[in-house]
Amino acid sequence: MPALWSFLDKFESHVCRILLAVFVTLLFTQIVARQIFGFSITWIEELSVILFVWFAYFGASYAARMAAHNRVTFQFNTLPRATARKIEAIGDLFWIGFNLVFIWYSIEFISRLKPFVKAQTLGWEMRWVYLVLPIAFILMTFRIVQVNYMKLVLGVDPRDPDKVEVEDMLELAEDEKRAFEQEENK
Repeated sequence: MPALWSFLDKFESHVCRILLAVFVTLLFTQIVARQIFGFSITWIEELSVILFVWFAYFGASYAARMAAHNRVTFQFNTLPRATARKIEAIGDLFWIGFNLVFIWYSIEFISRLKPFVKAQTLGWEMRWVYLVLPIAFILMTFRIVQVNYMKLVLGVDPRDPDKVEVEDMLELAEDEKRAFEQEENK
């Protein structure tokens, strides 16, 4: 069960990796076909754009899971962490409200699309392409709730990966500085 939970916890990451690999491979194939063989495969560019859009939406959901969306939080620095978490959760309720409205309207939009509305070169019904909208926003809403549960109930603060990376680099630089100073003092 822990392996399954770990996979599901990073579901969007796995989907993004697959989408990225596929659309980069397709674009590379297109470049090789044009530059070396002198012809182009018409459907590759359209499929690559579709996969990139799906990549962006699943990436946004994964960023919600990692608590990595941009926020203005400096005003919370003077507050106790528990209070700041609660205020952030109230802000996240607005985000969830937006997501629910967006899910509603995207489903309504998709349901109104006629079957003859198709992608130009692939011939796919566009309703299948636009399906990423409600899927990604449902996942994002779930991830927002999950992160708030972790913060408010479990007391775990998911850390922004960019901030963690910067802190790790600063710590490494400090270690190197100490090692350099020790060498000079010998």
